[in-house]
Amino acid sequence: MQVQTEITQKVENIEEALRQLGVTETTLSDAEKESLDRDGYLLVPGVIGPEWLARLRQVYEDLMEKEGEKAGLEVHQEAGTRRLADLINKDEAFDGIYTHPKLLAAVYHILKREFKLSSLNARDALPGFGHQGFHADWGEPIDGVHFSVVNSIWLLDDFTEENGATRVVPGAHRLPGGVKDYMEDPAAPHPNQRLIIAPAGSVGIFNAHLWHGGTTNRSQSTRRAYHCFFSSRELPQQLNQKEYIRKKTFDRISPAARYILDVE
Repeated sequence: MQVQTEITQKVENIEEALRQLGVTETTLSDAEKESLDRDGYLLVPGVIGPEWLARLRQVYEDLMEKEGEKAGLEVHQEAGTRRLADLINKDEAFDGIYTHPKLLAAVYHILKREFKLSSLNARDALPGFGHQGFHADWGEPIDGVHFSVVNSIWLLDDFTEENGATRVVPGAHRLPGGVKDYMEDPAAPHPNQRLIIAPAGSVGIFNAHLWHGGTTNRSQSTRRAYHCFFSSRELPQQLNQKEYIRKKTFDRISPAARYILDVE
């Protein structure tokens, strides 16, 4: 009987998964869709409520302490930063990130086809570190029309000019080619760059073909964030969720969430 229930509830396509997770035609406003199309990113304040924010911060620090030198090893580690990976399996507090209706609606609006979670990681640059050259989360030239990846930043701390806020070049996702076709030094400032300045609890969603990069943390405090990354469904995941999924996680989440993870 239990097996039959699983078969009956299995989700067959991304549209069905989105419906079950609360995504509707009005989840994104026309202005939000326009921002994603024109600028390549959308900043949504107040997504993470106070209690959830406190828990996500606590889990962040608990995992850092527990994993120590191995933190982030499932994907990669980076000098001058603290990183975490495989967060799907590490606390149910993360369930609400990769299944959030606003985020999923934005991913579908950008990709316009079947997609899946690629990874859910965490990163914060230590004081004095964090500057990155402009880059896209895609290693091949693009045509500026068809897109394959979407990323999101879930702010656990205020993003400020001092603590290494992410910089973006609005509209650069529509430029064919790559960053180096336009900039001799991607680490340099760009005349059109903007900093993602926002309070903790905000979420930045961006077409991951958009040029972006961290800036130097010139403060003495943390600038913690979770990164929830999606790709079109035909692509390999940054972290193979089928290989890493734990039975406890699989049993806890809904069929629609399993479809988003591509573990059904």
